[in-house]
Amino acid sequence: MTLMNVRRRLIPTAAVTALGLAALTACSSDSAGAGGTDRFDVVASFYPMQFLAEQIGGDHVHVTTLTEPGQEPHDLELSTRQTAELQEADAVLYLKSLQPAVDEAVGQADVKTKIDAASLTELADHGDVEHDHGHEGEEHAGEHAEEEHALDPHVWLDPVKYAEIAEGVGAAFEKADPDHAADYRKNTDALVDRLGALDTKFRDGLKNTETKVFFTNHASFGYFAERYGLTQEAISGLDPESEPSPARIRELQEEAKADGVTTVFYETLVSDKTAKTLAKDAGLKTGVLDPLEGITDKSEGDDYFQVMESNLSALKTALGAK
Repeated sequence: MTLMNVRRRLIPTAAVTALGLAALTACSSDSAGAGGTDRFDVVASFYPMQFLAEQIGGDHVHVTTLTEPGQEPHDLELSTRQTAELQEADAVLYLKSLQPAVDEAVGQADVKTKIDAASLTELADHGDVEHDHGHEGEEHAGEHAEEEHALDPHVWLDPVKYAEIAEGVGAAFEKADPDHAADYRKNTDALVDRLGALDTKFRDGLKNTETKVFFTNHASFGYFAERYGLTQEAISGLDPESEPSPARIRELQEEAKADGVTTVFYETLVSDKTAKTLAKDAGLKTGVLDPLEGITDKSEGDDYFQVMESNLSALKTALGAK
């Protein structure tokens, strides 16, 4: 299927990184207890990485996460304890560019196996969130330019890309802990199969809808939108804490009318104030579309698959699936 841009009038997606395991450094199986347990100790940067490690590692791994449940991951600051924990791990699984503090700590840590999920698939630049309004807000252009044209790290929301990452993580675990390689391979294959089935559900569920446009709180569903022929219109950029301009709010109100948008989606880990204000002013409904940056008691499900199924249900309703 030909993939659509995340939103209309955007610069075409720029693919940048190559597939492979270049970021991986092997360690021998006799180091599996170096993190303080008799299992292969893995430190994961945030929930999507934690989920991969748990699903692929099974009973052979001990997984800890740097981002606690309910904590927004983008601006994570590490404690001294977490930095020490990272140093003692057998492996670290992270997504470079999402959490600068984690990137810095991983770079300084003497961990034998460093797995950068961003190197295991292809990242893209999804362009500017806002349309060109001439010279409006020119004094802020430089301030937001880096974010607007940064590589989008939200690859886990595309089941196909997440499966590519799973394959790479499985291969890294096999190499780092060869005594359990057969189980890691088996678990990886099972996870990839489940992700393939999830991809099919999204393709079937979203292929025939009244509108292809959906509004999100921040620009996290870019890869997802491309995969399923949809158009994401985000209130703010890649950083969920960034504030939209008044021009952006007016633009969204106009597009809601033009594109038959019914719902403004917000998230569980960041403020819903702007999304609900936009919905009220534009006469739209609100709903939750979870970018799965963390699981809490407010999440519509207990794990990645359950929350993604909930996202599918919410989108089918909002887009008018037939």
